[in-house]
Amino acid sequence: MDKKVLTKTGTLQKHLFKSLIQHLFLPLCKINGMDINFNPDKQHTLGNLINISGTGLHTGILVDMTLKPANPGFGFQFQRIDLPNKPLIKADCDLVTDTSRGTTLQLGDVKISTVEHVLAALVGMGVDNVLIELNGPEIPIMDGSSQPFVELIEKVGVTEQEAAKAWYSIDENIFLYDESKRVEMVALPSLEYQLTTLIDFNSPVLGTQHAGLRRMSDFKEEVAPCRTFCFLHELEALLEHDLIKGGDINNAIVVVDKQISDAEMTRLAKVFNREKIEVKTEGYLNNLELRFPNEPARHKLLDVIGDLALIGYPIKGRIIANRPGHSTNVAFAKKIKQYIKKNKHVKDVPVYDPTLPPIFNHEKIEKTLPHRFPFLLVDKVTELSDKHIIGIKNVTFNEWFFQGHFPNNPVMPGVLQIEALAQTGGILCINLMPEGQFDTYFLKIDNCKFKQKVIPGDTMILKMELLEPIRRGICSMHGTVYVNGKVTTEADLVAQIVKRA
Repeated sequence: MDKKVLTKTGTLQKHLFKSLIQHLFLPLCKINGMDINFNPDKQHTLGNLINISGTGLHTGILVDMTLKPANPGFGFQFQRIDLPNKPLIKADCDLVTDTSRGTTLQLGDVKISTVEHVLAALVGMGVDNVLIELNGPEIPIMDGSSQPFVELIEKVGVTEQEAAKAWYSIDENIFLYDESKRVEMVALPSLEYQLTTLIDFNSPVLGTQHAGLRRMSDFKEEVAPCRTFCFLHELEALLEHDLIKGGDINNAIVVVDKQISDAEMTRLAKVFNREKIEVKTEGYLNNLELRFPNEPARHKLLDVIGDLALIGYPIKGRIIANRPGHSTNVAFAKKIKQYIKKNKHVKDVPVYDPTLPPIFNHEKIEKTLPHRFPFLLVDKVTELSDKHIIGIKNVTFNEWFFQGHFPNNPVMPGVLQIEALAQTGGILCINLMPEGQFDTYFLKIDNCKFKQKVIPGDTMILKMELLEPIRRGICSMHGTVYVNGKVTTEADLVAQIVKRA
């Protein structure tokens, strides 16, 4: 690709069209690293817990990290077990507060830094639900890639869960263009999740590079081993301000784009606790050997996967990113998330297939909720994510309340329809808690509307959606009851989650 084209500002479509045409002629990657029986339309978690320890790149703090299996719909959540009340932070682009040296999530005063590499590993290995516990503020940098995390995931295996995975397909082009950073990103419609990255830093060492991932099953071999990189002038600035306390020449590729004096070589050797630092003509500090000729471009692709995991929805689309960085990755994640939320109505009424096994059967519901006959009003759960839940209530003529509620014209009381929604929402909220037993209590009901009667023989589809992340145990949800494809009842509900003594 002509370097002049990349350095000009112009239409996003022109740049990306050229990039796409070139990438289409790349050979297809060999499928590897994932079980051929892996079902991408099911949710997955870890086969067992994973323990790993390492130093944070920027803080220099030794951190112990544990990845634990989680329930369907839990998503990716981080927990600071070293702090009072062990606060949780959801992997959500709306909670990103810093992208200057990696991606940092923050909720209140609680931070988790450099989340992108472990998130990329989880997405790349097909994992959907994991609790990530840490006793420090930063994910261990390890060797600067996702490979150490991938190897541990392989050891414990990936377990299929009963819940269906709700993919969101990009059905029109979504663009992001940052003229000041010369960054261009687009999401195109595609039947698979595919990515292409292009980089050009006007560096004679790196040149112009591109990398592509046609199938997520190739992530382990083609992308996971690729390490983070920086230029020597960036490294010097970080060292001067003491911003990479855990930095080492073994956890990053340092591109040397200028002549280095002997004095500077000596200083770098001292900083990295080495007897000697060298640079040959290829331009990498300490003569580092690349794992791939285009390893920097592949690592940029890895970062895009990790940062776009913060959308909170698994997507099907083709992502093309020209000169991506964490700030624009997160901005793009927010743009895609807003688009999805705006267009969620295209999924319309939930479809209930009684032949499919439930995610929560009656027995599992009773283990989650304290309700019992005659006040347990959810028969089963058919869908569950970290943002919504679908429950089913079969209404029969033998319901206890029909004896006194219009005996000659049986109609299910509206207040019990709301209670059925609340119980369904309770399952959603309790499922998002890391461990222990919890109850939910009503705090408020707003905007309640009853549009049609519910009578014997009806099947109520109970849909509850989180309106915002759970904070301090407070859950805000929108509930809808569907019968025969029509809305019968809807309301906004607020509840509090309380841990049982």
